[in-house]
Amino acid sequence: MSDILVLAAHPQLEHSRVNRTLLDAAAGVARVTVHDLYAMYPDYVIDARHEQAALQRARLLVWLHPIHWYGMTPLMKLWLDEVLAFGWAYGPGGTALHGKDVWLVASTGGAKDAYRTDGHNRYFFDAFLPPYDQTAALCGMRFIPPMVVHGAHRVDDAGLAAHATVFAERLRDYPAWPELAELVPCEIREVPLTDRPSDDA
Repeated sequence: MSDILVLAAHPQLEHSRVNRTLLDAAAGVARVTVHDLYAMYPDYVIDARHEQAALQRARLLVWLHPIHWYGMTPLMKLWLDEVLAFGWAYGPGGTALHGKDVWLVASTGGAKDAYRTDGHNRYFFDAFLPPYDQTAALCGMRFIPPMVVHGAHRVDDAGLAAHATVFAERLRDYPAWPELAELVPCEIREVPLTDRPSDDA
């Protein structure tokens, strides 16, 4: 049974050696369903009901994408906007995703040293993760520390192959990851109706 959903969102996947390799590795794991968002929705019209149904079947959601301007790619952001609906994924009655895990698997163009206070990105990579963490928390999901390839344009074939192997092994072994025992369950965050516009606003 497929209980892991990998959402891949690279706007030019044909030019991405790292993301294509990781996507192929995920597709080779029997328990994984892969949604290549740019292939599925080239017109940016997302079938939210289809995506929600896939999410409900999954125990683990994987966001697989390159980091663009310190965040997710445009279609991945649109997927969040369209699929993680108020009253379904969060807010009053929005309990569909409670208890699931979400894992960011990302790549950066900049080297690891670029993500330092003395690097050109000025912050450690973890400083850019709160929007991911909070999105998961708002939906009652547990955010698992990410798996990142830094300097994606320069990683050699052996290093990329090793990274992809670890990625596939992690998918096969989930949830038997030692670090999961150390992560606290997500605390449910209630969103009051007063924080949403009314229908007549």
